[in-house]
Amino acid sequence: MTGPAPLLVVGDALLDHDLCGKAERLAPDAPVPVVGGVRRTTRPGGAALAAWLAAADGRDVTLVTALGRDPASERLGELLAGRVRVVGLPLRGTLSSKTRVLAEGRPMLRLDDGEGRAGDATEEARRAVADAGAVLVADYGRGSADVLSAVLAEAAGRAPVVWDPHPRGGAPVPGVRMVTPSATEARAFAARFGAGAGEEPDDPAGLRGAARDAGVLVDAWRAASVVVTLGGRGALLSHGGTPLMVPSPLTAEGDACGAGDRFAAAAAGALADGDLTETAVRAAVHAATRFVAEGGVRSLGTGSGAVPEPAGGPTDDALRTAARVRAAGGTVVAAGGCFDLLHAGHVALLQAARRSGDCLIVCVNSDASVRRRKGRGRPLVNVADRIRVLRALECVDGVAVFEEDTPEQLLGELRPHIWAKGGDYAMAPLPEAPLVASWGGQVVLFPYLDGRSTTGIAARAALRG
Repeated sequence: MTGPAPLLVVGDALLDHDLCGKAERLAPDAPVPVVGGVRRTTRPGGAALAAWLAAADGRDVTLVTALGRDPASERLGELLAGRVRVVGLPLRGTLSSKTRVLAEGRPMLRLDDGEGRAGDATEEARRAVADAGAVLVADYGRGSADVLSAVLAEAAGRAPVVWDPHPRGGAPVPGVRMVTPSATEARAFAARFGAGAGEEPDDPAGLRGAARDAGVLVDAWRAASVVVTLGGRGALLSHGGTPLMVPSPLTAEGDACGAGDRFAAAAAGALADGDLTETAVRAAVHAATRFVAEGGVRSLGTGSGAVPEPAGGPTDDALRTAARVRAAGGTVVAAGGCFDLLHAGHVALLQAARRSGDCLIVCVNSDASVRRRKGRGRPLVNVADRIRVLRALECVDGVAVFEEDTPEQLLGELRPHIWAKGGDYAMAPLPEAPLVASWGGQVVLFPYLDGRSTTGIAARAALRG
């Protein structure tokens, strides 16, 4: 199975800190909350966060950004070492850093420090852009994209370029494959071209306004598409005509900080892999929703500033997803099977299972395991393709492969709160039930669509052939 395609990220890196605690009283000398029991976390921010998230998808990622010799730049370099290759631009001033103060997970205050900007482009940076097969521009208005605009314009003529714009940054270069402003940003950008308007009373969801703004920006920026992100509702894709609404697969409440970077990194990665624009947007909506549901940026940093290693494959990614959801207090759901020919019965089970928790991990038999269970001639679809099809479902958050005939060993690593089975197992003993119960989990049966099976479908196809 071919791995994810490499990705070049160009933009302004930041260093982010969170101070998390509890606010249970007001200060005696002023009517302000006192945040106590503070725990400090540090992580990459801005374009560095987008690059790290792309690397966590298993990609080979290069980040072109401005770094100096100040303490914040050095700390960020330590965080990225071994995960992202950095091509530095000269930094004039000190690296920008953001510090959020949160109480019970809710932001109360943000402190910004450092106003450094990118200096001139270097030959190494220009060469990195010229050689890139796909580019994500994560513009945070501090000059990194501006000094490379000429070579980025050349790249847009031959490779997919995704541009995540910033109100203080420059316009995307002409010809980019996708621009990803938020609804608020899109309205402000469209207003610069005399086309913006305030909220309309008969457009409470803001979809008509977002569609209008996106259409204006497609023409003004000469972009192939503009995708307006709508927070928890999903995203609106416009090529200049009738837009496509891509809804979120579920309602994810939580810290949305970094969700835009997760969206842009996922969209750029999908385009790098050769996916169509519409497919890339769906993948990005799914990734951003899952990111928020799993705890957002707070799941990335630790007190020491270390961040988890990128995934080594789909199973590693699934295990890490389950761990993040569990750590954030969410419910992990798992389901298993061969999923040789994905049919309506499978989809109904997986959709129902996903609605019962905060993430769904699908445990899939390897090719050898399917062969032992189903006999010669099976599987009809190899495991790499089965993984790809399952991961394309919006209700699936991860896929893990097991080599054994039954998934007990994998379940012991995932430790799901719910092990989902189809209702056709209602009268059959479930050997994994005691194992799931050993860590407090529960086997749950879900309605099964009668008459659907891979074996039946294959038999009918053979008769018609």
